[in-house]
Amino acid sequence: MYHLTRARKHNKEFLEMTKKCQLTGKNFLKGNKVSHANNKTKRRFEPNIQTISFVSDKLKRKINLKVAASTIRTVEKKGGLDAYLINTSNSKLPAEAIKIKKRILNIN
Repeated sequence: MYHLTRARKHNKEFLEMTKKCQLTGKNFLKGNKVSHANNKTKRRFEPNIQTISFVSDKLKRKINLKVAASTIRTVEKKGGLDAYLINTSNSKLPAEAIKIKKRILNIN
């Protein structure tokens, strides 16, 4: 058991925080880094995650979330956090966003 936990602590992915958007669930993609000589090595394409506080008009408070930069633009286009969550179906939202959506809908 000692060797398993020690191996996990030295694993790079164990030390990194998850690069996942809390509103859309956007996650990393896997691919190849291709050199000029066409050598291929594995790499990860990570989303541009930013910590931002959205203002909820109906909850009358700020909500701190880790979201992708593309999600920030989408939320602003849809008219704010409340409108984005209400108009998006639950099948497209991760669990954290569904909890916020339920709190917003309970106020109505």
